[in-house]
Amino acid sequence: MASFNKVSIPSSQARAELHDSLSLTGAEISINNLPAGTGVPFVHAHKQNEEIYAILSGSGRAEIDGETVSLAAGDWLRISPEARRQFFASEDTALSFICIQVKVHSLESYTKDDAIV
Repeated sequence: MASFNKVSIPSSQARAELHDSLSLTGAEISINNLPAGTGVPFVHAHKQNEEIYAILSGSGRAEIDGETVSLAAGDWLRISPEARRQFFASEDTALSFICIQVKVHSLESYTKDDAIV
């Protein structure tokens, strides 16, 4: 069995969830592309998972627990599981982002503390 998985996602694809295609065991990662003037069609929260968003291109906004947060390429955003959220592309620019979903408080070590050299 290979010690890695690789998948290619077309940049034109509206949404891709990578859990199954990469056989992820500790996270869910999705790639999301919202055309200008559109938004995610639902408000959501989570039971256990925090979400980390990386804005790749474009601009837009997130509505988080009634607060508006402006988004632009290069922004990173972490949202608690219980926060209610919804994302929107600006009227004149598409919004492309990655969402990483992990169980809150599950990270035990990272970077050099987890490395074997």
